[in-house]
Amino acid sequence: MNGLDELFSAYYKDIYRYLYSLCRDASLSEDLTSDVFLEVVKSISSFRAESDVKTWLFSIARHRWNKYLHKKKRTIRTSELYDLTELEHPSGGSAENAFLDRELVKRIYEIIGEEKERPRNTALMRIEGYSFYEIGKSLGISESSARVMFFRTKEKILKKLKEEGFYDE
Repeated sequence: MNGLDELFSAYYKDIYRYLYSLCRDASLSEDLTSDVFLEVVKSISSFRAESDVKTWLFSIARHRWNKYLHKKKRTIRTSELYDLTELEHPSGGSAENAFLDRELVKRIYEIIGEEKERPRNTALMRIEGYSFYEIGKSLGISESSARVMFFRTKEKILKKLKEEGFYDE
C-alpha cells in the first residue's frame, strides 16, 4: 500500500462527513470528497508538513466547498432584469438559494442607489410595478424616455453584476 491509499483509507470518511455536514446531500458530498482527493494527488508533492495532514485535507475540503458555492452562485439572466420585479420576490428553494437571492437583491438595490436621480427613480418605480407610461408621467419625461433610461440602468446593473461574479448565460 502506498501513502495515498493510506491517506484515502484513513480520512475519506472524515472528509465526507465534513462535506455532508455543509451540504446535506450525499451525492454532492461524494463528488466533493473525490475532488478533494484528486487535489491531494495533484498537490501531495507540495505538502510541506507545516501542519497536520488532517488539517491540510480539511483545508482542501473547505476550499472545494467554497469553490462549489462560488460556481453555484445565483446567476442573472438578461430576461430576469427585464422587469426586475422578479428579483423582489425570490423563488423558493434551499436556504442557500434564498440567502443568495437576498444578497443579489441587496446588491441590485445598492447599484441602483449609485445612479443619478432619474435613472434611480425609473428603476425603483419599475421594480414597484409601475408602467413606463406612469413612470414617464411621474418624472416629467416621455414613456419612451423612461424605457430607454430603464434599459440603460439595467445594462449598468448587468455589467456590474458580471464584474462581481454574477454572469449572464
